[in-house]
Amino acid sequence: METGIKGEKKLTVTADQLACNVGSGLVSVFATPMMIAAIENTAAGSVAPYLEEGKTTVGTLVNVSHVSATPEGMEVRVETELTEIAPNGKILTFKVAAYDEAGLIGEGTHQRAVVAKERFEQKAEAKKNA
Repeated sequence: METGIKGEKKLTVTADQLACNVGSGLVSVFATPMMIAAIENTAAGSVAPYLEEGKTTVGTLVNVSHVSATPEGMEVRVETELTEIAPNGKILTFKVAAYDEAGLIGEGTHQRAVVAKERFEQKAEAKKNA
C-alpha cells in the first residue's frame, strides 16, 4: 500500500439519513453523523484491496467540518485520498471531502488503524466478561 490511493462514492440523501431522524438535530437535512459514516465507508473501501488477508481497518479519528446543509433527495459525493501511512504501517491518514450538487458540504481528515479483524473482535467481546 502507498499514499495516493483514492476513493469515491455517491449516495442520494434519504429520509432515514436526516438529522431529525438520527438524533443529531431537529432539522430535515443530511445528518453530520451520516456524512461521517459515508466518509469512513469510502476511506475503508479504498484501501481494503491492499490489505493482507484477515486484516481490516477501523476508524480512530475524524476531524471534519460540515459546512453546508443538504436536503433529502440530493446526491452526495464523497472523495478520500490516502495521504500518510505511519512508519509502522498501522495508521492511515486520509484527506476527505463531501459535496452535494451545489458544492462542498464537508472536509477534513480521517485516520484508520489496520487491525487483525478476528483478534480485534475477540478483544472487544472479551470486555463482556471483564
